[in-house]
Amino acid sequence: MPLHIVKLCVGCESIADLAAWQKQRLKDKRAKGQKPELIHVTRQTPRRAEEVLDGGSLFWVIKGQIAARQKLLALREMKKNGVPHCGLVYDKELIPVSPRPRRAFQGWRYLEAKDAPPDLARTKGAEGLPEALQRELASLGLL
Repeated sequence: MPLHIVKLCVGCESIADLAAWQKQRLKDKRAKGQKPELIHVTRQTPRRAEEVLDGGSLFWVIKGQIAARQKLLALREMKKNGVPHCGLVYDKELIPVSPRPRRAFQGWRYLEAKDAPPDLARTKGAEGLPEALQRELASLGLL
């Protein structure tokens, strides 16, 4: 059973904001001649790396709710200002999930598969609803 990672998406107002930011990031990397891949650099390396890479995803918390996920592809050792860090390499496909409230925290946290919200496409009645309405319905326990 895969193990996921959940991370705050600070500064994003919506999934559309996150998608636009990531699209621009990939465009900038291509312009610089770099490999166009999405990497989130974090200070701590997951100790349960094998479980995370066995089908795990990076879940994004936007405006106090888990809102989307992206499949984790690799964990890469990196250095930032000479200090060891970990690069979470993740897929370009941004998959909306059924919104679930999540309080603020620092860094990242593990998310067990049994606790992960389902993809929005699999949530009955959520198809086609605006993101803000989905968040509101989820906060009321109606979605």
